[in-house]
Formats: sequence, structure tokens, C-alpha cells
Amino acid sequence: MSKHKIATFAEQVRTLRETAHLSLREVAEEIGIDTSLLSKIERNERQPTKEQIKQVAKYFKLDEKDLLKEYLSDQFAYRIIEEEADLDTLKVAERKVEYLKTKK
Repeated sequence: MSKHKIATFAEQVRTLRETAHLSLREVAEEIGIDTSLLSKIERNERQPTKEQIKQVAKYFKLDEKDLLKEYLSDQFAYRIIEEEADLDTLKVAERKVEYLKTKK
């Protein structure tokens, strides 16, 4: 994934597929999902499962953790926008993550 261009997980998957000159059908078949589901994921109409994200990473030879990070960052961004929160909310969440890690 390019560090210079910001894109959603969905946009990144579509770009990977199109750059490789692959059809929806070809990629969907290889990662074990319906063509229509992959199309919906690429249009951000459906959210992929963790297993589907792993399959995409494996198929395109990407680091699974990096791809999961991209997906999760989308989820955080969408939630911040939905709640009309600001970036300070992320700073508070970061402190809570550190706190919760110490509790384990």
C-alpha cells in the first residue's frame, strides 16, 4: 500500500485488482467469495470479514497486518465522522488503549 496517497480500504483493493489487470470474477474466485460481494466491498457497500482481508493480503502478497491496519483505520475514521467528533477523541482513545494494555 502506498504511504503517500490516502485511500480507503475499498479503493485500495480496487486499485490492486485493476493494476494487476484482473477481473472481479478472477479475484473473487481466488479469495473464495462471490463476485458480487467483492464488488460491494470495492464500492464500500459491504465490510469484509477479517478472514476475507487475510485472503486479499495473501492473494496480492501484502502484509496482512498492514492491510488490517488500513481497514481498521477506515472504521475509526468513519465512526469519528458519524459522531461528529474531533481528533481529540482519537487522542483520548490512544491513552485508553495504553491504559487497557496495562490491565491485561
